[in-house]
Formats: sequence, structure tokens, C-alpha cells
Amino acid sequence: MSTGTGRRVPLWLKLGWTAWLVAWAPLYWRHYGPQNFLWLCDISNIVVGLALWLESPFLFSTQALSVLLVQILYTVDLFWRAALGRHLLGGTEYMFDPAIPLHVRLVSLFHVAIPPLLLWAVRRLGYDRRALPWQTLFAWAVLAVCFFLFGPEKDLNWVWGPFDRQQHWVSPGLWFAACLVGFPLLMYLPTHLVLRRWARAPASG
Repeated sequence: MSTGTGRRVPLWLKLGWTAWLVAWAPLYWRHYGPQNFLWLCDISNIVVGLALWLESPFLFSTQALSVLLVQILYTVDLFWRAALGRHLLGGTEYMFDPAIPLHVRLVSLFHVAIPPLLLWAVRRLGYDRRALPWQTLFAWAVLAVCFFLFGPEKDLNWVWGPFDRQQHWVSPGLWFAACLVGFPLLMYLPTHLVLRRWARAPASG
């Protein structure tokens, strides 16, 4: 799964991301609990670590579909709130919550680092078009676990409502069905269309 001489991921990046994972995971586990690792953005951290070592265009491509758009919007909202004192979109309120330890909030800045890393990796290694169906299937499995095994008090991946709050506009089942359709249609497909034009297909072998 190596991409060959001249296109390898730098060793310092592999080691640095691995060291960060070793520091990040216990902090999140202790503060938020193990169920928090069902968030797609947290899953992405681990998959990206694996992708770095394997130099896998496929794994990088799946994670670009999974979190690139969301984390760009997250970054915009975070800096908008920091600069202007209000949220543009929402979703980063916890980053300004003094009840959450500062060190936990600081490690959450991985949301800002992930987009440029994924864009760099996909540009360097290529975009694997198989990512769209595979990431869709994987997301459906994760969303099903979040919905059927955890209640609205956790609202993992917002399967019960947006911005960590249960919605009451439609039935929970209908909202969950909308998530199953919305994730691939509104997030993955647009990202897929952009990336397949922006990055070449990965070299075979």
C-alpha cells in the first residue's frame, strides 16, 4: 500500500501524529467516556493515523469524505466566534465552555488541523473514488450504533438532533432516516465530486 519513492509520507509526520494520538485518546476517554470515540471526527483521527503509516490513498479518501466539509465549517465557526464573539453556524460552543478543562478543549483543535492534512494527503497520494460507497456504508453502520444503542442524551453524530440537542420537528425514526440520506448526499457526494477533479487517481501498485 506504499505509494513509492518520492511520494512517501514524511516519517516526522507519522511519528508526530502517533504521539499526538497517544496523548489525545486517554484525555478524551477520561473526560468524555469511551462512547465519544463513535463520533466520526474522532474515528477519523485514528484512521488518519493508520493511513499515514500505510500511506493509503483509500483511507485518506474515506476520511476526506467523512470529515473534511464538517471540519472546515467547524473551523470557520470557531474563528468567527473567537473574532466576533458570536457563532456563525454553531457546533463549537463547547470550545468556549469554562466547565470543560482547558487542556481538553485545546486538544480538540485537531478539528482545525485535519482539513489541511487531508487535503495535502489526497493531493499527494491521489483520491480513491471507491471511498464514496465504502465510507457511506461505514457511516451508516456507525450511525445505526449511535441511534440504537445510545439515547438522545448522548446524541452522537447528531442522530437525535443537531447541535447536541434532540429535535422535536419530526419523529426520531424519520430524523435518523434523514441522517442516513443526508450524510452521503449532502456531505460525501459534494466532497467526492470536488476531490475527484482536484486530485488525480492514485497510482496502482
